[in-house]
Amino acid sequence: EHSPASLIAFPFEESFPMKCEATGNPGLEFRWTKNGQDFDPYQDLRLITLDDSGTFIIPNNGNLTEFQGNYRCFATNKLGTAMSEEIEFVVPNVPKFPKEIIDPIEVMEGQSVILECNPPKGIPPLEIYWMTIRLQHIEQDERVSVGLNGNLYFSNAIKTDSRRDYCCFAAFPRIRTIVQKTAMSVVVKSSTLKYSSLRRKPSLLTPTAKESHTYLMKGEDLQLECIAEGFPTPKVEWVKIGFHELPERAEVESHGKLLTVEMVNEEDEGKYMCRAKNPHGEVVHYFHVTVEEPPEFEIEPQSQLVTIGADVVIKCVVKGNPQPSVAWRVNGQPLNDVPTSNRKVLKDGTISIHNAKPENSAVYQCEATNRHGTILVNANIMIMNRGTLLFTQLVLFSENDPVGLWLHRSKADSANAVEGERFSVHKNGSLEIHNIMKEDMGEYSCFAQNTEGKVAIAATLEVKVDPPRDLRVLAGTTIQFSCQAEFDPSIGDDFEILWEKDGMALNGNVPDPPEDVILSEHNGRSVKLQWIPGDDHNSSITEFVIEFEESQHEPGSWREMMRVPGNHHSALLKLHSHVDYRFRVYAINEVGRGRPSQATERYKTPASAPDKNPENIKIEGHLPHEMDINWEPLSPIEHNGPGLEYKVSYRRQGTGEDWTEHMVKRHSFLVKNTPTFVLYEIKIQTKNHVGWGPDPKIITAYSGEDFPSAAPEDVAVDVMNNTMMKVRWEHVHKDKLNGHLGGYRISYWRLRSLLDSKKTHGDKHTLTFSGERNHAVVTGLRPFSEFSLIVMAFNSRGNGPGSHPVSFKTPEGVPGQVAAFSVTNIQKHKVTLTWSPPVDANGVIIGFILQYQLINDTEELGSLMTLNISADSNKLHLQDLEALSKYKFYLRCCTRVGCGPAVSEERTTVPEASNWKISDALNSSKTFHIIEGLEPATEYTVRLMTKSWVDNSSIFEDVIRTSAKGISNQGWFIGLMCAIALLTLIVLIACFVNRNKGGKYSVKEKEDLHPDLESQGINDDTFCEYSDNDEKPLKSSQHSLNGDLKGKDSGDSMVDYGDEDTHFHEDGSFIGEYSGRKERVSMEIKGNNQSTA
Repeated sequence: EHSPASLIAFPFEESFPMKCEATGNPGLEFRWTKNGQDFDPYQDLRLITLDDSGTFIIPNNGNLTEFQGNYRCFATNKLGTAMSEEIEFVVPNVPKFPKEIIDPIEVMEGQSVILECNPPKGIPPLEIYWMTIRLQHIEQDERVSVGLNGNLYFSNAIKTDSRRDYCCFAAFPRIRTIVQKTAMSVVVKSSTLKYSSLRRKPSLLTPTAKESHTYLMKGEDLQLECIAEGFPTPKVEWVKIGFHELPERAEVESHGKLLTVEMVNEEDEGKYMCRAKNPHGEVVHYFHVTVEEPPEFEIEPQSQLVTIGADVVIKCVVKGNPQPSVAWRVNGQPLNDVPTSNRKVLKDGTISIHNAKPENSAVYQCEATNRHGTILVNANIMIMNRGTLLFTQLVLFSENDPVGLWLHRSKADSANAVEGERFSVHKNGSLEIHNIMKEDMGEYSCFAQNTEGKVAIAATLEVKVDPPRDLRVLAGTTIQFSCQAEFDPSIGDDFEILWEKDGMALNGNVPDPPEDVILSEHNGRSVKLQWIPGDDHNSSITEFVIEFEESQHEPGSWREMMRVPGNHHSALLKLHSHVDYRFRVYAINEVGRGRPSQATERYKTPASAPDKNPENIKIEGHLPHEMDINWEPLSPIEHNGPGLEYKVSYRRQGTGEDWTEHMVKRHSFLVKNTPTFVLYEIKIQTKNHVGWGPDPKIITAYSGEDFPSAAPEDVAVDVMNNTMMKVRWEHVHKDKLNGHLGGYRISYWRLRSLLDSKKTHGDKHTLTFSGERNHAVVTGLRPFSEFSLIVMAFNSRGNGPGSHPVSFKTPEGVPGQVAAFSVTNIQKHKVTLTWSPPVDANGVIIGFILQYQLINDTEELGSLMTLNISADSNKLHLQDLEALSKYKFYLRCCTRVGCGPAVSEERTTVPEASNWKISDALNSSKTFHIIEGLEPATEYTVRLMTKSWVDNSSIFEDVIRTSAKGISNQGWFIGLMCAIALLTLIVLIACFVNRNKGGKYSVKEKEDLHPDLESQGINDDTFCEYSDNDEKPLKSSQHSLNGDLKGKDSGDSMVDYGDEDTHFHEDGSFIGEYSGRKERVSMEIKGNNQSTA
């Protein structure tokens, strides 16, 4: 168990544990590195360490920045070293906005405004808020929005945007910190231009380029943003190129300006387009979305327990995007730092160990890395002899202790759990067998499992001990008891066979130590060693091993010097000078190795000149005018005396110069101020206080390289087709290379599409061609484009100057797929198709080809119909289709070279509709029309058509349902209203009769008695007579029931229609008369003011 890959020191926490827990048998030792250097937490008294653990704790005492860095833990026992993943200890700084004075931003009304936040860096997540000084949020809408980068955008400014306290607040929840930027002032000035002059087509405030690339990790949330400026405020639409609709999980937020897809996967990859448009134009941006993955093991290295001499294969297969790089380590060290002759790494990264030896036992680490993270796994490889009685536990880093199970498969091939008094399973998982028996032979398997996964090891137990047998012999004769056993040297070298007689210990049968070990014939750097062999215990001695120890460089360490046959009892030793030696001898017979003899007295050899010069000399030129000379130093015992130094001599070859010499004590030397890339002769000779070493060998090497100083000439381009070209050039002269030629590089970039006269510098692409060559083929070019390229030579120092740019043009190609193809306005016999030109036209578009056919659910398909469409079209009304039929439409874009791939859509026409009723022509200035005579609770389809019925398409179409009957439709209510009307009529008749019953008068008298009602009011005293005051409320109460006729739009007057082209029926009535005062089921259809009748 270890700490996570990133450990953040939050200021409000008291301490931070750097965890490192591991299990293993034998016991473990822990060590740490920090930034690649050894780090001992026990030496720092400020840290808290735990017993029997690698964990240490960093207390929050105000000095956390001293501990910031990258840590790694290692757990070691005699079987190997396991290591943890790298742990980064991060001490976050308190984020702060810089103190600054921000000038007021002055803009004209209608212009766009960007207020930049530029939040400080801190521990994510970051949350941005725009507020006033009084902490009131700035409201966001289609015109005003906060971008993902924290900036506040105004698509067009209005007077009410003027204020002096726009404040950006950056919140960092994980460190509980909110910081505020200096308030900003915006002044919006009134424009003197007319409203129509403020209008302008959209342009993008963010992102600014035409295309962009987005890389994110699988499982992250995708956020694409388009914020546009323009007047009126643009609306934003989103499309995924090549798909009918956005992914199901896609959500459009922030008033259409933000597209979000949660938990992305590979299916969400692709090309997305945002389109911002208003009545004056549109602008688009393309997002190339790539979903990547962190490293993941497909095949993890497995821990293995194998016998000596077997072949071992360790596989480590990883996946990820980008493809992770894999690094192998052994016991925590890079594989190349621990060389061994029987191990190699195959092309696929697999480690192969042939004829495994005990020294190959180790913990192997496979570490996979890409830009999204690092994973590491430890694999224990144990190479052991057969017959090990104590099975050793793996060294494991784990969150939880493993649960282990031991199984024993006997020769009868039956597997059973290991149980019984003679079997002990230790807490760490090790199995111990007491009083071993023949029936214990077989294969043992240990299965360990925890939340981290499963692991298994297997070992074969063979009981090889041949116990002594009872013997009867004659007195005075020799007897021999046999006790044959094997042991695994990887477990240790303390193997010993003990004999007992009647419970009393007897000596073993390994040889006794040699005796009387003495030195003689001292002769400077040689001496004779003599000894008397010890008792061989009836097993002949096969050889003697002579060891030495010296007191100056590695005191106390005994190393093997030589071996002599078992019948030799002396040896002449060749020694190094100026070394204080001691010697000892031990014997070996068939039983094993005996104990060593007592050490001799010391013998110090006299000093002498060195016997050898340095080996493995390397010359490197990292910089021009320098030559770095390195060599393998002599080991201390090879110095042969005090004061070892090296004489470095060098001179330019072939110039006849004298040697330049320097005496150094280190094993490297830097020669400065050398000419660039010149051949030198170098030799190195050793020297100590006694004298010089042997004459050195002369080697040759070049001084440091510099960049090539000349560019290739006569660069020519041969365009082979619309995506491929061939480049030729003349070699750079060797005198201008200033180093060993590495090869040539071609850099090219797209200047423009030949459809566009404006040149831009596109992304640069560079191809490398190694070796001495003068031509190359470049593929993957964009058709119908103008490119520019340069060629340059390179060496180990880098690139030389580029050649003069050469421009070339690629011919036309077939276009890409048509963008945003859709089928809409689906009717009985017709549909409307709309599209946008392809993103990659690759030439001059000469038209489009539409093909369509019936694809109803039958085996036979309808005939494929083809239509040619002009290049300037982006819409087609397709007629004469069959009702209620499924069609598939294919659309291709064509250039003079040919047609590109088709994009397709499938749609089904609507069924036959009957009983269409058509109204009379409507007044073009009206925005509504009342349809009468509809049935209650009935569904109707309503269309608004142009009078000329050009292409038979509708301006508006909708399905409505009338409401159920109300109280006004009930019979009793209608009867009641009729009765009230009849009574009212009777009263009016009575009043009329009453006014006229005064008798007959002359006309003149009548005029005197009854003046003109229009010039004077009616007598208030007359029964049921009307006055002016009574009439006014009646006029004002006459409103349409639909509420659209206001007081000034009274339906009683023809004045409302005086300025219009009024259409009358034959009976003199006119369209537009309202019927709102009638109690009836009605519906109002609001159409387009711009439609023409």
